[in-house]
Amino acid sequence: MPLTVRRALCFAGAFGFAALACLASASADASVLDAIRARGHVLCGVGDGPRGYAAVSGQGTWSGISVDFCRALAAAVLGSREAVQFRSLSGAEHLAALQTGEVDVLSRNVVITSSLDTTQGIRFPGVLVYDGQGFLVRKAQNVTSALELSGARICVTTESADTQGVADFFNGLKLPFDLQKFEKWADAKTAYANKSCQVLSADTSTLAAARQLLPDAAEHIILPELASKQFVGPAVRQGDDDWFSVVRWTIYALIAAEELGITSSNIDTMKSSASAEVRRFLGIDLDFGKRLGLSPDWTQRIVKQVGNYGELFDRHLGAKSPLKLERRLNNLATNGGLHYAPSFR
Repeated sequence: MPLTVRRALCFAGAFGFAALACLASASADASVLDAIRARGHVLCGVGDGPRGYAAVSGQGTWSGISVDFCRALAAAVLGSREAVQFRSLSGAEHLAALQTGEVDVLSRNVVITSSLDTTQGIRFPGVLVYDGQGFLVRKAQNVTSALELSGARICVTTESADTQGVADFFNGLKLPFDLQKFEKWADAKTAYANKSCQVLSADTSTLAAARQLLPDAAEHIILPELASKQFVGPAVRQGDDDWFSVVRWTIYALIAAEELGITSSNIDTMKSSASAEVRRFLGIDLDFGKRLGLSPDWTQRIVKQVGNYGELFDRHLGAKSPLKLERRLNNLATNGGLHYAPSFR
């Protein structure tokens, strides 16, 4: 069945017989790894935004942490970070594109939920970014915690779940609050900029992008508390365990490289390391790649061509990016964050 027809069926019957038909058709296709090698590139579904996750320049160059994750997959499977084609998918079409096999992996700001992971024929191999709904305030308010926002006027948009997130957060703490609702995000940002409200609430990455555009950006901070949790990670089609494992262990490879102190600039030197753990990770003393259908040096190619997790985060979301997000939950567990990788053995 042609991809366009199968995709249309998925749209038409997302919860009915058509959905079952398109999933069965997709599962009957050749393995994703075989298909990637046959065509010579990874097909990666992304979104044009939000900034830091994925964005395309006027010259057609893609950037963002979700984009670089796909480049890491291309380096792992095909040996080159350039062996990838990006498909810009809207929120209305991204699931169908993955379900029908139009893309090999969906790498955009898709929030991991139980319903998506259990009812849509897709699976999430792991978490790339720990995001969530945060609070932006002015430094002049002398506020360092959302627990100090009792009675504050808070701007949110009605077109998202942010209104409920704020209500749940403050009602749970039994703190009063004044919710200022706007239909459009642009209007909420303007109200905050004009000091019509004291707090702006949205995803932390969205807040960081809004802060960047303020004339006095350095005078605004994102508070550490989150009104709601959002786990963001790549998604793959259900039924191909080999591809699921490759995507999962690519996430782990990025994190493990940072844990081991291996970077894009020192990896050649690290090949002569006396550390057994480093040598196993780099495929020198253990061919872990064979179990995944990859070459022994697949982790070396990822780190050399794309970097480790810390390099990706800093480049697109953190200190070296325009967003200047603190790592917080996205730090290594040894530094108080949530990221750590299983052993490569």
